[in-house]
Amino acid sequence: MLDRLPDGWEPAPVTTAPPATGAGPADPPVDRALKRERFGWYSYDWAMSVFNTSVTTVFLAPYLTSIAESAADADGRIHPLGISVPSGSYFGYVLSLSVVLQVLVLPLTGAIADRSGRKRQLLAAFATLGSLCTMAMFFVADERYLLGAALFVVANLCFGAATVVYYSWLPDLAGPDERDAVSSRGWAIGYLGGALLLALSLGLFTNYESLGLTEGEAVRICLASAGVWWAGFTVVSVTLLRNRRPRDVEPVAGGRSAGALAGGFRQLGATLRDLRRYRLTLWFLAAYLLFNDGVQTVIGVSAQYGKEQLELSQTTLVSAILLVQVVAFFGALALGRIAAHVGAKRTILWALVVWTGVLVIAYFLQAGAALQFYGLATIIGFVLGGTQALSRSLFSQLIPPGREAEYFGFYEISDRGTSWLGPFLFALTYQLTESYRYAIFSLIFFFVVGGIMLAKLNIRQAIIEAGNTPPERL
Repeated sequence: MLDRLPDGWEPAPVTTAPPATGAGPADPPVDRALKRERFGWYSYDWAMSVFNTSVTTVFLAPYLTSIAESAADADGRIHPLGISVPSGSYFGYVLSLSVVLQVLVLPLTGAIADRSGRKRQLLAAFATLGSLCTMAMFFVADERYLLGAALFVVANLCFGAATVVYYSWLPDLAGPDERDAVSSRGWAIGYLGGALLLALSLGLFTNYESLGLTEGEAVRICLASAGVWWAGFTVVSVTLLRNRRPRDVEPVAGGRSAGALAGGFRQLGATLRDLRRYRLTLWFLAAYLLFNDGVQTVIGVSAQYGKEQLELSQTTLVSAILLVQVVAFFGALALGRIAAHVGAKRTILWALVVWTGVLVIAYFLQAGAALQFYGLATIIGFVLGGTQALSRSLFSQLIPPGREAEYFGFYEISDRGTSWLGPFLFALTYQLTESYRYAIFSLIFFFVVGGIMLAKLNIRQAIIEAGNTPPERL
């Protein structure tokens, strides 16, 4: 049963064997129970990544925009809830609303998860509701732009909340010296899952006429299939993952929902007051906010840059997105191996140098040069997965024990799909210069400043101040 811990049962602890005297760190033995649980953890990245790839990145934005345009008046405006907005701006406002709600909800979600100790139930609940809303996008047709917005807002909010709970398992599944490798494997498997469903969806979409479908029906099937995928593979994760008893927090009496919610608010308030004690953890969050904003913005505007500035076809742009997903699988694994030898911090810093080079190359790309665009997509894919996976594992070292989900709530606010500083700078630069080349080049700011902040951070001291044991290599 999901809602009950057997009396006296505790999951097997993470096994990190001490190094032999005078030798390097020994490979820790991993028992079968922990292997199964890690497989369940990897499986959720495989399950959830399709929402970010197929729904948010590829299919929903243009489709919901077309639905809004079909419902627009003679001036090209729609009136959701009595508010007049241009139909072309509709999805942007919907995405922004979901982000604002995530900022409010995700830290509280983490506090409840840490306090209740019922992460399996929370993961199952959020993933179920989010996937059902995604499946229901099949019914977004004709002029139902309000239905599409409501379903996406709820699904994206559940996606973020489930991700917070999912991330918080990492310290329970890997010791300090294993964490980079485990995080990298999870991220790599997620990219592989996202790429596989996206490839299947693109096959359906490009052949919809021969299958007797309209273009809208094909898109709706692709959206709904992401929900089915998300729900189906989450079953594997929920089956294999295990709850832990709360650490350093007062358990919820009886496990009642009202007690968990009230206790979550109290714990969140205490953590916000206590954050000043962990100034180095806050420093890392600020650095991550900056360079991850750069990462998210490059991914978010690359299709727009390719279409408007480089005049590339839609087929080229979508296939480049698929290429990034495939290469990111290998990149996450490769950078995880590099981090095992030189440390996560150094690996991330070198990846940020590559990101800076990507923007310089993008500035000089020739219009219509599809091969050059594919080459740039390959470079992006290689550093994308590793940058995100190693940032996740490095941050997990900076969290006070027992507050993993809560701190990952703050972390997730600036993670996948929740950045806004980068798009703002990109849009402002374009408005001032009327050049997409200057706009894309302006994003170097995030990688340079974020990289400098990370370089100045004493990671070992930050880990110790958080009450954790530093890995050998940082």
